[in-house]
Amino acid sequence: MRIRIVDAFTDRPFAGNPAGVLLLEGGFPPDAWLQQVAAEVNLSETAFAHPLPPGGEADWALRWFTPSGEVDMCGHATLATAHVLAASGLARGLIRFTARCGVLTAEAAGDGRITLDFPTSSLTGAEPAAEVRRALGAEIKSVHDTSAHIGDLVVELADEQAVRSLTPDLPALRGYAHRGIIVTAAAEDPSRGYDFVSRGFFPAIGIDEDPVTGSAHTALAPFWAARLGRTELVGLQGGARTGLVAVRLAGDRTLLTGSAVTVIDGELLTAPPTS
Repeated sequence: MRIRIVDAFTDRPFAGNPAGVLLLEGGFPPDAWLQQVAAEVNLSETAFAHPLPPGGEADWALRWFTPSGEVDMCGHATLATAHVLAASGLARGLIRFTARCGVLTAEAAGDGRITLDFPTSSLTGAEPAAEVRRALGAEIKSVHDTSAHIGDLVVELADEQAVRSLTPDLPALRGYAHRGIIVTAAAEDPSRGYDFVSRGFFPAIGIDEDPVTGSAHTALAPFWAARLGRTELVGLQGGARTGLVAVRLAGDRTLLTGSAVTVIDGELLTAPPTS
């Protein structure tokens, strides 16, 4: 089977967030095999997709696995999958995926940029647990819980420099009940092409830092739209490796737009079990 590594939310190789993409001909193999492949790829997410019969609510079934488990929603691996489908001629125009979080869509523009249509996350004010405060070791301005399919804690820090220079105590966060921590702040200089910055830490699911987390932007979009007074924004996420996510808040849906680049295209030599 053909397997790709795609850098998502970037227009150049070795930037953005890499994802594995494996297109299947039939249904999904056993979960144990999917998990083994994701562990072998060892990226923050590997996407598995197979075509569905025509006439239904979706064209492809889609699942995402981290090296240690399955997740309900993943933006960058969905973008990577849509990029592979479009580039290989297997899908044209609007692509509809069915996933654990519902039906998601992706559509490629003429310039190759892809727009994802995801559900907007709810935001509920919260107090960070004492271990989170200690692990971050930074001044916290506000904290919000996100909706169930995301399960992150959005933590607003003082400024962009605080986000960029943060060195959290990752072992201390591994026992935290949420999926992960998204730290964010307003951009120091919006003329640089982005309105806010963020970084995402997910040691509880085997990912110390995720370079660009598309799903988290379904929470960052309403968070920053309320503060900046605009529904169309651009976020820069990442530490050593960064990517840009253009967001447009449309009520209960958030549109995420970005580019993607295939950097590895190879063959998986170990087939799934037949029974």
